Parts: sequence; C-alpha cells; structure tokens
Amino acid sequence: MYIMDSSAEEARAGLTGHVSTVQMLTLHRELLVSQVKSTQCIMDNLLQSGFLCIEDAEIIQRAATKTDQVRKILELVQRKGVQACEYFLYILYKVYDAYIDLQPWLKEINYQPPDFIRDIPVKNTDPISRYCEKLRHELGRDTRFIASYAQREETLLEELYTDTLMELLNDRNESLGHLEGLGQLLGEQGVFNSQAETVLVTGDAGVGKSILLQKLQRLWSKRELEQTDAMFFFKFRCRMFSTFKETDEISLRDLLFKYNCYPDQDVDNEVFSYILRFPEKVLFTFDGYDEIQADLDLVNVPEVVSPEERTHPLLVLINLLCGKLLNGSRKVLTARTGTDVQSRVIRKRVALRGFSPAHLQTYTNLHFKEQEHRDLVSVQLDASPHLCGLCSIPLFCWIVFKSFKHLRSVYDDFELPEACVTLTNIFLLLSEVFFSRGATPPPVLLKRNTRCPADTFRAGLRPLTAFSKLALLGMERGGFVFDQEEVASCGLTDDDLKVGFLRPVSRYDACENPSTFEFLHLTLQSFLAAFSLVLDEQASVGNILKFFTECSRRGNTSCLSCVVHCISGSSKPRGKDPFKTNEHLQYANLFLCGLLSKANADLLEHMVPAALLKRKRAVLKSYLSTSVRSHLRGLPLYNTEQEGSKVHVLPNFLWMLRCIFETGSKEVAQLTAKGITADYIKLGYCNVFSGDCSALNFVLQHRRKRLGVDMDNNNISDYGVKQLRPSFSKMTVVRLCVNQISDSSVEVLAEELIKHRVVEVLGLYNNHITDIGAKLIAHIIEECPKLRVVKLGSNKFTSMGGKYLASAIQKSTSIFDVGMWGNSIGDEGARAFAEALRNHPSLTNLSLSANGITSEGGRSLAEALKGNTMLRIFWLVQNELSDDVAPDMAELIRSNTGLSHLWLINNQLTVGGIRQLSEALSHNTSLKEISLKGNCLSEEEEKLFEAEGRLRFH
Repeated sequence: MYIMDSSAEEARAGLTGHVSTVQMLTLHRELLVSQVKSTQCIMDNLLQSGFLCIEDAEIIQRAATKTDQVRKILELVQRKGVQACEYFLYILYKVYDAYIDLQPWLKEINYQPPDFIRDIPVKNTDPISRYCEKLRHELGRDTRFIASYAQREETLLEELYTDTLMELLNDRNESLGHLEGLGQLLGEQGVFNSQAETVLVTGDAGVGKSILLQKLQRLWSKRELEQTDAMFFFKFRCRMFSTFKETDEISLRDLLFKYNCYPDQDVDNEVFSYILRFPEKVLFTFDGYDEIQADLDLVNVPEVVSPEERTHPLLVLINLLCGKLLNGSRKVLTARTGTDVQSRVIRKRVALRGFSPAHLQTYTNLHFKEQEHRDLVSVQLDASPHLCGLCSIPLFCWIVFKSFKHLRSVYDDFELPEACVTLTNIFLLLSEVFFSRGATPPPVLLKRNTRCPADTFRAGLRPLTAFSKLALLGMERGGFVFDQEEVASCGLTDDDLKVGFLRPVSRYDACENPSTFEFLHLTLQSFLAAFSLVLDEQASVGNILKFFTECSRRGNTSCLSCVVHCISGSSKPRGKDPFKTNEHLQYANLFLCGLLSKANADLLEHMVPAALLKRKRAVLKSYLSTSVRSHLRGLPLYNTEQEGSKVHVLPNFLWMLRCIFETGSKEVAQLTAKGITADYIKLGYCNVFSGDCSALNFVLQHRRKRLGVDMDNNNISDYGVKQLRPSFSKMTVVRLCVNQISDSSVEVLAEELIKHRVVEVLGLYNNHITDIGAKLIAHIIEECPKLRVVKLGSNKFTSMGGKYLASAIQKSTSIFDVGMWGNSIGDEGARAFAEALRNHPSLTNLSLSANGITSEGGRSLAEALKGNTMLRIFWLVQNELSDDVAPDMAELIRSNTGLSHLWLINNQLTVGGIRQLSEALSHNTSLKEISLKGNCLSEEEEKLFEAEGRLRFH
C-alpha cells in the first residue's frame, strides 16, 4: 500500500508553501472534465496503488457519461487527500498519449512530480495510448537509418539529413517565399484553402521528397514535430496501391491496421473508435503519388463514405484525400513536379528546390569527416558549375559523394572525373561502385594505381544484364515492386542481391512476403531499363525507341485525374487509366541517349557488339533529328512589336534538350538551334533546374542569330547562371525572375552582358540580390546602350542599392521601364530616384512600390517630376504616404507634365489629402487615372469623389 497519512502530508505542503494539489484540481476542474477522454487507465492505477477500492470503482462506473465518471474520480481523489491528487496528476503526466490534450496544461502549471510519487509505479492500460506508443516505437525504428546502396551499410538519419530549399506556393503556383524549416510544413503559413486537409509537396526526381517524409516521421516518433498534436501517424508509399489486384477490397480499418501497424489487445476496437471520433488527431503521409500504376476500371465504382465499407484500396486512398473518409485528418502527399491536383483538395503547396549553396556545403561537411576530402570535393565542384548544379539534387549529390568516397578508398588517383558531366555519367559511376564493391579484393591491402571502369563492367556483365532485364520488365508492366519469382526469372541470385541495386521492401509497404524487392530509386530503375535496351541483342534495333513512342502516346496525362473528378462535382472518374504518368519513361529515354553517346562508346563496346551498337546509335540519332524538326515546327509562334516573333515552348521541349545534351551530338544540337526560328523563346514555368542550363547552353551556343530568353519562375540558381555564361553573348532578353539567384549570378551577368552589350531587357525580379548586386546591375545599365527594361522588384536592396541604381538610370538614355517593387530603398533611395527623374530623356514607366517611402520621399519625387515630361506610369503602391505629401502631389498634377497613370494604392491618405488631389485634377488633361484603393477612406467618403471619374477606389 502506498497511502500515507493525508493530514500530515497536507500539513507538510502548507509548511513548505506548496500550493495544495486538492485546490488545484478544484480550480481546473472543468478543464480536466472536458479533456480527460479515458478513465479506465486512471481507475486501474488508482486501484492498483490502493488509492481507490472496489466500491469506489463501482461508483465511478455507474456514472452515465464519461464526463460524469471524471467528476466522480476527482471527487474521490480529492476526498482522499493530497497524495491521491498528486498520484492522479502523475498518471496524466506519465501516460502521455492517453492524455495528450492535457500536456500543455501540465507545462503551464509547471508540473513536476514529487519524489515520493515517482516511486509509485504507473502502468499504461489505456489501449489508445499503448497503440500510440507502439506507433512511435515502430516508426522510430523504421526511420532511424537512411537507405543505402549496400544492404549491410547503415547511415543514421540524424548524421546526414540536410534541409533543402522548401518554396511555399499559392494556389496559382506563385512563390510565397521559403519555409525556414521542416517544422513549418504543417503550420498555417501559406494555407490557401483552410477547408482542405492535404499538404502537397512536389519536386523533381531525387530532390528529397521521401527523405523529408522520413525526417517528419522521425521527429513525430521522438515527440519533436512542431505544429501538430497528432496522436496517430500512418505512413504509406503509394506504389503499394499498384500491388493490389482489381478484385481486392479493403476497408479503412484494414488500411490503418492490417497494412500499417496493428493494435495489441484492442478487443473492443477502442483505437479505431477513437480515431473515428477524433480524426484531427491523425496524420498521414503518402509518398510518391505519381508512382501509382493501375489498370483498374473506376468508372462504375461508387464513392466510399463509410469507414467499415470494403472497396478497392485505390478508392479508399482517393476518398481519404478528398475528405470523404476520416474528414478532419491531416495528410502530407508527395508527387513529382507537374502532378496536377486541384486546389480544392490541397491545403497548401510546398515545392522542394534542392540544395542551396549553403545546404550543399552543410551536406558536404556531414558526408566527409576528413578535412582533406572536404577540400578535394569542394575544389572539384567549384571547377564544374554543371556538376555543382547536378549536386543541388540530393540523390545525385549522394551518388557523387558516395562514389567519390568509395573509389577514393580503392584507387590512389581517383578524382571526380571531368567526364562526369551528364546524368548518365553519374549513374554509370554508381554502377561501377556497385560492382567494384562486389569484386574480389586485391591480394594485398594496398590501393590500386589505375582505375579501369571497362574491366569492372565486363566482370559484372552477367548481374548487370539480369538487373537491367528486371528493371525493363517493371517499366513495361508499370510496376516498381518485384516478387521472388520475378527476380529469379531474370537470373538474379542471392549473392547478386547483395550488390545493392535492389532492396527488400519493408512490411510498412503492405507486402507480407519478405522476398519482395524494389530498386533503390525509381530513377535508377529507369537507368537500368535503358541499359537493358542497349544490351539486348535479340530484339529488333527499333525496339530501343519503345519508351519514346510510349511517351508520345501518353502525352502529359495527369496521374491525379481521379482526384480531380472526385472533387469537381463528378461522382465517377472517366477513363480506364487515370493514374498513368510517364516521367520515369522520360528518364529511361534520357539514359538511353547517354548510354548510346559517342563518349560512352569505349565502355559499351566491351558489352555489346560494335556493329549492333552502331546501328542502335544510328536509329536513335535519326529518331531524335526527326523528332526535333517535328517538335520545333509544331511550336506556336506569335508576333509582337518590340520582341519580334515569340514562342512559348511545350513541356516536352525540356526533355528534348536533356536528351540532346546526353547524346553529346553537336549535329543534333546544331539542328535544334537552327530550328528555333523565333526571336524570343519563353521557358517560364518549365521546371528548369540548374543542371538543365548546360543542356540549354549546349543548343543555344550553336545559334547564330540573337535571341530573347525568358526563363522566369524556374529553379536555375547561381549554378545554372554560370552554365549559361557562353550563351549570354547572344541574348537580347535575359529574364531570370524567381530563380533563387544571388549576387554571384549578377557578377557573371555583369561580366558577360557588358562584354557583348546586346542586352535590351533584364529581368531579375524576386531573387536574393543585395546592394552588392545592385552596384553590378548599375554597371550593366550604364554600359549597355540598348538596355530598355529592367525588372528588379522583390530583392534585398536598401537605400544604398537604390542610390547605385538611380545614378545609373540617370545616365542611361535608352531605358524606359524600371520595376523596383518590394525592396527597401526608403526615403533616401527615393531622393536618389528623384534626381534621376529630373529631365530624364527616356524613362516612361517606374515602380517604386512597397519600398518604405514616406511623405518625405514622396515630396522629393513629386518635386522632381514637375520638370519631367517623359514619365507616363508611376507606381507608389503600398508605401507610407500620408496627407503631408498631398500638397506636393497636387502641385505635380497641376503641372500637367504628361503623366497618365498615378497609382497610390494602399497608402495612408485620408479624405482631406484626396480632396487636394481631386481639386488639382481639374487643371490636368493628361492624367487618365489616380488609383487610390486601400487608403484611409470610408465608403461614404469615397462617394464624395464620384463626380471625378479619374479617381479610382476599386
């Protein structure tokens, strides 16, 4: 028995100044009554420890409702004294998940169990809490290590995980800035649909979507995940849904427990009942929605709204995402870039953009413990912007670093090879590591002096052929998971499986058979499938084009059309195969081009007869040449007065460039450059990442005519700008807005654009450029006589940067449009622009919106503009202009200088200041509008100016 004399204990509490626990329970009685959801665990422990007797338990159980039971428990423990009350609180403290809603309150009252209570054991008998503990334990165990290319190799997640750039997007895929850390993923920042439940995380192949979810799961298992109080965390990989047969049926209960984690000793299904009552306590992650490959006819299948109803697993998934099942639960869904999901299903969007230079340095430091290796890798990366760009993708970076580390340990002279400039080279390097690890070790433990990849591949040809055959088999049937029979049918042995291409699928993937396997990464499967097409000596030569044909047939069908139909009002999705995507096939095509390139001829001639290899190369080259002509002829052209003929490329254009670059064919690149007949090419929103810039440059360097290039809203970064260096000599339009570029990119631009002096339009809106870059841009403005348009909004310019730019603009006689929206130049910068505006000969459009300009700066601008007859459009939106500037603005208006549009939206003008502007308008014939929306006027006050139609309030 653990009961001590309660009166003595209360006396002791009073003497020490301790707040009475009995009083505390009275004070917070209603909170406890409303938040204690499980009484059985409390009763069991109070009985076991002797604080309650059997008769007390019977009294509690006779209460009609759960809240009444809690009230009875509180009455009884308070009646039995301080120690019973302390033990009651200790139960809430110890059985964390059962009473998770009370944990913030325990922190608020700074609860610390006294020593005499810690000696009394607490047993968790609550099935919900026990299940939560089991979930955390299993999730913690399964997420501890990062999957490696060798089954025997383990790397702790905490030792290598590095954040990537996480860009927040709105419902129109426009950038809202970046998340500062993983903890903000589930928060309210960037939510554009509060009724939806799914956070969509998109990104290119290998950018780190899966490992981000692994880190998320790891944090939850350790109770370190911010922005959520989820008690249940269910993780699924979407490719598991492709393993079900068309006749398979499961319920929501099956999905949660049979295919994830089964609750122990839950005879009365309390866990499932609790989940249904409190769905907001549930968090799901669904990884790789684009990987679902299904041949299921969903046309005649009804919606699923009952958690007990059994239906095809895909229907369970779809109805979960649509909120038909377990409405209120939260989901994180990952998919490759370009997967289309309607906004009404998505709560917020996050796009992964890979490693920034700082992230890459962090990852390098984590990966290489020896300073010597860090320095070697950093030097070699700095020498190759393209390799740096490829390493901004975590998967490719991991391959490069792992290969460097392994081959450096084997060969004396190994460095990252200069030839390692294509994606094919990177995966060849990984394959070489696979087979060299499995090779017989040298007789003496000495490093070898020479490295011969051809020997390594020749020795590993049999397993390489078998792995490649399996990869191709999966591609052809749209499958990514393989059973033991399929593995054996391709000639793979148990020893082969140790090489590292394949890994066992964990039971969390809903595969009870331990002999189920998958490739290390879907992109690796694409690479090996392409290898199979090259190695195959039996199939016709034209068979190598099978995935090109398949991609052309499929087009760009959205793999989420099912969800779109579910949420757009149509009860049934149409079409036989709503999930099919083709990016993995596009990668197979890309790798085929790389493997059949002349650069890899020496390697492949040891594996494929030279004559056959030559015929395959000829077929591929002929196909590419024909496709390039066809594609370029099909691009829609339209003409503009200023830029000439424009073309906005189609999505497959980027894949075409990537394939051409992998071939290394100068002839095909020249053909492509010649086929771009337009004067201006738009690549905006084409998902161009830094590594693609070498492919673009590979083609553009062969173009003879000058060209305008719009690459806004991509992920080029500083690495990409460096790769484009040779092409800037031909660019009349350089648009790199919203591309993660910094001052180092501007340094490259300044050097190249000033050298060639042909640029007419420079767009750098919404990047990370500081005053250092502003000084360089000012130099470009001064030195480039044809520069007409400069867009520099939403960077990091202060008054100093504003001064640099204003001084350059003052000297330019060609510039007519300057955009500076969303910087911080303030009044000092405004005064510099005022000087630039005085008698400027060419500037007609100027935006200084959202720059922290007060009435002081506004007065300088108004005074300067009285002597300017060229400016037509002037934006001062979202500044801090008050009525103090109204007299100066009124005087400007009376001057009738030729200004036609004056935007003063979202400032601090009142009815008095606007009255002065209105009176001045009667003396002005050139102003077409003064936009005043969002100033300090009521609707009634706005009506006072209805007669003056040029004052716009809406």
